[in-house]
Amino acid sequence: MQTTIRTASSPAVREDVHAAIGRLMADYAHALDDDELESWPDFFTDDGTYRLTTRENVAAGLPVGIIHCEGRGMLRDRVAALRTANIFEPHCYTHVLGPGRIVAVGDGSWRVRSNFSVYRTFETGESRLYGVGKYLDIVHAQADGPRLRERVAVLDSRCVDVLTVIPL
Repeated sequence: MQTTIRTASSPAVREDVHAAIGRLMADYAHALDDDELESWPDFFTDDGTYRLTTRENVAAGLPVGIIHCEGRGMLRDRVAALRTANIFEPHCYTHVLGPGRIVAVGDGSWRVRSNFSVYRTFETGESRLYGVGKYLDIVHAQADGPRLRERVAVLDSRCVDVLTVIPL
């Protein structure tokens, strides 16, 4: 028997779908936190997009992003540049994720909104809150599990550190 999860504002989402999307979100964060950046593009569909922006830009309807990648090729290029060309102070992230609100949109896709906090730790051992915001995702079913068709990471603050090299 399939269990469904209902919210007041969305149609039912099967519990197995909810769990699979939850695993996708957790695995995504762990890959970034564990410096497994080469696996980052694999969390997306072949034509998937990633954009990092601010709440202010979203409210103004501005499509401008701090980072904008379209398709796995561009995502892979971002990682390759990060590994070979970019110069930055070594650091690592720790993501803290809130539960996702999932709404079915048809054609094997779901719209997912989840909150995040990201802490950054430097080689000195100092840790700081790096960013707080929300992920606005479109997740699509694939044969091997759900993948991100679109991820928009929306930072609450318009004050963005210039050391934004690793995706959120």
